[in-house]
Amino acid sequence: MIPFAWNVILAVLWVVLTAELTVLNLVFGLVLGYLALAIVQSQMPALDGYAQWVPRLIRFLLFYLGEIAKSNARVAYDVVRPQWDFHPGVVGVPLEASSDGEITVLANLITLTPGTLSLDVSTDRRVLYIHTMYIADEAAFCAEIKELERRVLGVMR
Repeated sequence: MIPFAWNVILAVLWVVLTAELTVLNLVFGLVLGYLALAIVQSQMPALDGYAQWVPRLIRFLLFYLGEIAKSNARVAYDVVRPQWDFHPGVVGVPLEASSDGEITVLANLITLTPGTLSLDVSTDRRVLYIHTMYIADEAAFCAEIKELERRVLGVMR
């Protein structure tokens, strides 16, 4: 988190130096700060990996927004359709996430996605129980959750 704080400080300095407080100028300052930190990353051990983390975070956010859009469309379609195609169920998905933070972020992202709800984590923290509206193929559902987990861990580790 320290590299991101440096990036914000550099962006604020850019806004102060240009004396133009606009969203576009602040975003430009963030990009300039990111590029400056990427250049000096090899000389500063505290910045190690920051230049690689930001693109992974952006790819994850785009992926997750796409998943939310697909889930919203599917739930909305099934709600307005006269004949419902729900196959609800509870699935236990084995976890690769090990820390409380990783499990919490994954469970919350699953709950934020329409049609799914994280219910519980096993006592040994190896299985996450999820309620879903669509459980026609349990293996395919587990594969989708594992893909989300892989991307979450790519950003958090």
